[in-house]
Amino acid sequence: MLQKIIPYLSFGHADSFLSTKTEATLDNNLFRIGFYIHITASWVVLVTGLLQFFPQMTSVYPKVHRSMGKIYVFGILLFAAPSGLILASFANGGLPAKTGFILQCFVWWFTTLIAFRKILDRNFKDHVRWMIRSYAITLAAMSLRTEGYFLHYFFGTKPIETYITITWLSWVGNLIIAETLITIGLDRFLLKKIYAKKQFT
Repeated sequence: MLQKIIPYLSFGHADSFLSTKTEATLDNNLFRIGFYIHITASWVVLVTGLLQFFPQMTSVYPKVHRSMGKIYVFGILLFAAPSGLILASFANGGLPAKTGFILQCFVWWFTTLIAFRKILDRNFKDHVRWMIRSYAITLAAMSLRTEGYFLHYFFGTKPIETYITITWLSWVGNLIIAETLITIGLDRFLLKKIYAKKQFT
């Protein structure tokens, strides 16, 4: 993902995703501000969120866990999700794509907020569950690219068909996987590892 982001820092118009936009969109200050905030904040929360799922780090370095957790939560609530809404309003693919991205941002925002509220209430079980859901949506950026590749090269879908499909599949599919992992006990596994180190006793 970092390799995807670095070329955009040249602030040019011809880089990958930006090359699909009209000049009017590219010259729109709201779009450009939203875009650069989104790619920067999303990469930060992608990394900090991943590190939250290492029980050993949570147990041995609880202060680091809490600090990175705050970066993850507020990175999404204040920057990544709101800027995502800006980008959603400029999305290619018409109403179906715009609706998919807008809903993704709202669900991302609320799952993250709920996860944060659960830890404030010291409800560790539900906190872990909602963090799994939140991070599943965080990973939508990676799913979108992977699924787009498979749909185009293995199923021969047209570009617009691919784009609209992955707009929804990238985050809804991830949530389905997250719920499946919760059902088979990923949350219990993580909690058991954390409690084994007496992190919350």
